[in-house]
Amino acid sequence: MRHVLLALFALISFASAEHVIVTGGPALREWENLRVERDQHDRWWANFVRASTLRMVEIRKAYGENAPIIWIVYRPGYQDRGKEDGKPYTTWISDLARKRSVSLVWIESGQELISSLNGRPRGAVQTFDYFGHSNRHCFMLDYGSHIMAACTAWLHERDLGKIRGSIFAKDAYCKSWGCHTGESMSKVWKSATGVKMEGARGKTDYTVVGQGLLPIGEGWVR
Repeated sequence: MRHVLLALFALISFASAEHVIVTGGPALREWENLRVERDQHDRWWANFVRASTLRMVEIRKAYGENAPIIWIVYRPGYQDRGKEDGKPYTTWISDLARKRSVSLVWIESGQELISSLNGRPRGAVQTFDYFGHSNRHCFMLDYGSHIMAACTAWLHERDLGKIRGSIFAKDAYCKSWGCHTGESMSKVWKSATGVKMEGARGKTDYTVVGQGLLPIGEGWVR
């Protein structure tokens, strides 16, 4: 009977697990076009969005077609790029969320990201993924939108202690698909939350997402 109860508990826990995907915003071409070509970013507005939807497919294959996915998106980045391109990007993202049956949460700051994460139930977060600009010390929710090659909205490693570590399952898998986070932020994430986060040493390449592949890193560490 004990083994049956344990198996039932494990099944319930698996079924109630949540999967969080955080998507940062793209840079504006207004600023990127002023940079030398090798340093330009985000020719395609949807690099991070497409990578996020590819990850959704992976999650549903691994955890079931009804696995709950919480999609946290930095709205100002897509509002600003949408105005620049003359496209309703926020509407398109909302449509994608409905089509894929995921819970869309719009945020406008790093503090709102922390609040959104802390609103998850205890032990619920089974996987966490971040797609967006970053450096070794922070997720850059905004990059090159208001100021060329600069960030005005972020989640810095010194603020990771504000995230409730209890939201994560004991075996939670966390990964940052942004550049350089494996060089410092991953270590601080583990210390602050109690779970490891895989991050990149060096840059990550999003040009492959248009081919249906997740971003490529120069090297991944946890």
